[in-house]
Amino acid sequence: MPLNDLVASPLMADSRRPVDAVLSKARQSPAPSYNRWLMRIHIPSVLAIAALAFISTHSASAAALTGRIVSIVDGDTVTLLDANLQQHKIRLSGIDAPEKRQPFGNRSRLHLGVLVFGRQVTADCPKTDRYKRAVCRIDVDGVDANLAQVEAGMAWHYKAYERDQRLNDRSRYARAENAARDARRGLWADRAPVAPWDFRRAKREAAGR
Repeated sequence: MPLNDLVASPLMADSRRPVDAVLSKARQSPAPSYNRWLMRIHIPSVLAIAALAFISTHSASAAALTGRIVSIVDGDTVTLLDANLQQHKIRLSGIDAPEKRQPFGNRSRLHLGVLVFGRQVTADCPKTDRYKRAVCRIDVDGVDANLAQVEAGMAWHYKAYERDQRLNDRSRYARAENAARDARRGLWADRAPVAPWDFRRAKREAAGR
C-alpha cells in the first residue's frame, strides 16, 4: 500500500492515540471493510517479500557453477555436470563461435574440447538467455576458456552483448580479436570470414522465402 494512502487512512488519522485503540476502532467497523483494509495492507507486502525471495534465490543459484564439462555442443556451448549430478547447458559469454556448417565450425568445437572437456571448471554465470541456458565465463585452471577461443581465432568477440561483460573482460576480448585478426589465426585466415550472427540471419531469411 502506498505510504500516502496509509497516512491518509482514517485508521492513521489520530496517530497520538495508542495503537491498540486504533486497531480497536478498526475492528468495530463493518467486517468487510476491516478485512479489505487488512488485505490492502498485507497482500502487497507478502507478494513483495515472496518476489524478493525468489529473485535472491534464483540469482544465487545462477551466479556460480562448478563441475565437470561432459559435452561440447559447438565452439561456444557446453554441458556442465555438477556435484549433484545435475546437468547445466552453458552458453559461453562474450563470444560467438562459427556455426557447425560454417568454415571453422568443427575446428572451433574441437579447440574448445581440448580446453575444457572432462575438466573441472568454475563458471561465472550472471544471467540466462532466452533458451534457458546459463550464460557464463568458464575458467579452467585459471585460464579463461572464452577468451582462449577468441585468442586462437576460433570465435568472435560478441560485441552485440559486450555490455553484459565486465569492463575489463570487454576490453581484453576486443584486444584478443584484433590480435587474432592481425595474425590471421584460425578463422581469420579466411579472406572473408562470415560472422555467425550474419550466417544465422541469412539462414532465417532463406527459410522465410
